Amino acid sequence: MLLKGGVVGVSLFMLIGCSTSKKVTVVKKVDVPVGLPAKEVLTEVEEIAKVEVQKAVDTTVFQAFRELTPEEKIAEQKRMGIYKGADWAAAIHYDLRKPNFVIIHHTAQNSVAQTVRTFQVPHSKVSAHYVIGRDGQVIQMLNDYERAWHAGKSKWGNIDDLNSISLGIELDNNGKEAFPDAQINSLLILLDTLKAKYLIPQLNFIGHADIAPMRKDDPSVLFPWKLLAERGFGIWYNEDYLMMPPANFNPIDALKIMGYDMRNQEGAIRAFKRKYIVKEVNGVLTAHDQAVLYDLYRKYY
Repeated sequence: MLLKGGVVGVSLFMLIGCSTSKKVTVVKKVDVPVGLPAKEVLTEVEEIAKVEVQKAVDTTVFQAFRELTPEEKIAEQKRMGIYKGADWAAAIHYDLRKPNFVIIHHTAQNSVAQTVRTFQVPHSKVSAHYVIGRDGQVIQMLNDYERAWHAGKSKWGNIDDLNSISLGIELDNNGKEAFPDAQINSLLILLDTLKAKYLIPQLNFIGHADIAPMRKDDPSVLFPWKLLAERGFGIWYNEDYLMMPPANFNPIDALKIMGYDMRNQEGAIRAFKRKYIVKEVNGVLTAHDQAVLYDLYRKYY
């Protein structure tokens, strides 16, 4: 009952419903002190109602409008992998995916900090297992058994999902500068560890440009593939003795057997020359280029 200048013993009961939830919340009895002006009483009532509505609304409604964390996404994937029409009896013999390739990239950015941030912001949708700085610092950003998003749309041989079977290594380099010795030394140590741990074949150490020649050019022509091949990571040709291929040698077939995606022959040739010829990067195979290709083909394939 309203009186001049105040309210005597007002009690408030409210029923609050929500279209997103079948629950109906009964707000507890609220005693408003005697003597408050009517306007203040109504304000307090409105605030109480607002709080109780927030409590009553199902929080899953709001979750649908926010970005899930990586942990929540993995949990959701695991939940979706359960067939509800079956009984559950857990097996004990299983493991995670095993990496069988190493893909080497350059970051095309200006610092390790910038690259790390790129791999941690939600909108970038890209990641790698390792980042190696110019000073040789190695940063691991994902467990080796987890699937990173580094290869993108790519193909090597019959494999068109390189992310599922590879490790991605990013070298802090803008694509126009030489790779420092400290960085390459750290890379060699890391590659040696990964090769021994996962029994990765020598032929399976390749570059991003190899698997995505129309989109990528990393690592750049300045990357020392010859040095890596000498250590057992990737392949190289015999520079001191090259023979001309026989008349029946088909360079396009050879590139395809190596793994290059020949749906765009010019792009595949450019990727090959960027890696092995270096000085002349175009879509044409010269006699010298074919001799290099033939040497690689007969040595490794």
